[in-house]
Amino acid sequence: MIPENSLDKDSVILSASYRLPIFIILIGLLFLITPFHPWPTIIISSFGCFLLLQSFTLKLKFTKDDLIVMQLGNELRRFPFKNWIAWRIILPQLPGFLYFREEASPHLLPILFEINSLKEQLRLRVKDLEIEKAV
Repeated sequence: MIPENSLDKDSVILSASYRLPIFIILIGLLFLITPFHPWPTIIISSFGCFLLLQSFTLKLKFTKDDLIVMQLGNELRRFPFKNWIAWRIILPQLPGFLYFREEASPHLLPILFEINSLKEQLRLRVKDLEIEKAV
């Protein structure tokens, strides 16, 4: 986590995590040992490289009231917490996904950020909306 400047003490920008893109690239490379080896490897590894590029350019910024997706310092999308209905981290043991539902629509984002910091910030800001695992 990298705290923002002193003007906005509640803002936090999450550090990137390269687990998911590297995991996908390695899965693509495993297809080299199959009889179909060039095409699955090219397709899956290309997607992994795309996610790796995204992990370098995208940032998640948490403010007091919003989750902001930024790319190269520019705001792409703002998700106000007041519009959130629920959230959950899917497959946290693997490089997983962040699912959250707003009043207007659901969202599923690959986790390209440090997962413990992501959980900490979500629990700090919208803990009561977390979907608990069914027993």
